[in-house]
Amino acid sequence: MLKFKGVLVIALLSYTQFAWSQSDMTVQGTSPDLYLMHTVQPKETWFAIGRIYNATPKDIAAFSGVTMDKLSIGQELKVPLSVHNFSQDGKKDADEVFVPVYHIVQEKEWMYRISQNANRIPIESLEKWNSVTNDQLQAGMKLIVGYLKVKTASSPLAANGLKKLIVPAATGGTATKPATETTVVKTEKPAETKPADPKAADHKPVEPKKEELKEEKEEPKKDIGAPPPTTPVTAGTTDGNYTGYKGGYFKATYSSSGKSMAGNAGIFRSTSGWKDGKYYALINNVPVGTIVKITYSSTNKSVFAKVLGQMPDMRESVGLTLRLSDAAAAELGAEMGKFYVDVAY
Repeated sequence: MLKFKGVLVIALLSYTQFAWSQSDMTVQGTSPDLYLMHTVQPKETWFAIGRIYNATPKDIAAFSGVTMDKLSIGQELKVPLSVHNFSQDGKKDADEVFVPVYHIVQEKEWMYRISQNANRIPIESLEKWNSVTNDQLQAGMKLIVGYLKVKTASSPLAANGLKKLIVPAATGGTATKPATETTVVKTEKPAETKPADPKAADHKPVEPKKEELKEEKEEPKKDIGAPPPTTPVTAGTTDGNYTGYKGGYFKATYSSSGKSMAGNAGIFRSTSGWKDGKYYALINNVPVGTIVKITYSSTNKSVFAKVLGQMPDMRESVGLTLRLSDAAAAELGAEMGKFYVDVAY
């Protein structure tokens, strides 16, 4: 009995030491040679280490540049992250779970660079998994860049694993380089424009009330409603044939201060903009009344919108940098519920 207790105590101490040593699942290297570092523990074998990371001992030895001789305590091995044990698309076998793998954000490092170094994972996935946008990144922040796939029955890491991984619908494309990674944001002098005849558009939006067509100084805030908490605009709600007003009513009053950001945009319903070209946006940490230039690189189109206030605190706002009125989104040619844009103001 005493012998059994002694073995049990040793086993518990060994497991505690192992759990502590493996708590830092920080990815190393760059695409396509990503890997994790493992420090050999007492009594560990090549087979045991392979089971931890769902990798073959032969692959670990080859990637580490060592032969499969006797292991030494404290020896460091490189565990390769491959399609066999690493997922960024939510796919796994039935007997596997997902364990987060992290990247430590460096000084002046943005989503685009991180996505390129981590197998060109879409920025939408990084924002979804971490509930953070490009402009919210800070040096030292731990950012999930993918998931280690381990066997539930054989890896001690599986205890903290996820059975399901949510991947944004936009997964699969190469991330678009955001404006925040460029060195200069050029100021564009706007030209005076008049709204085009809205009858030329095929789209027939909700007719605005008469008081919404008054001059801007008389236009009350209630001309657009706050986005409904449970009914944000989703794919297919905008009309791709809508021609818009070549940037919108506020283009003539736009003046850049050199500030910019980039991130995902959502859409909210508004009667404004369809007939008068007055586009609006909800953005956090930008003063109310500011005119912002919003560019959608997928269509190479831009609109100018006035900031009405902060984004509403609701589940649909998670992972978004801003929300645009549906008329503005229509002119951009956005046909999805969430799309990546550059913002200058």
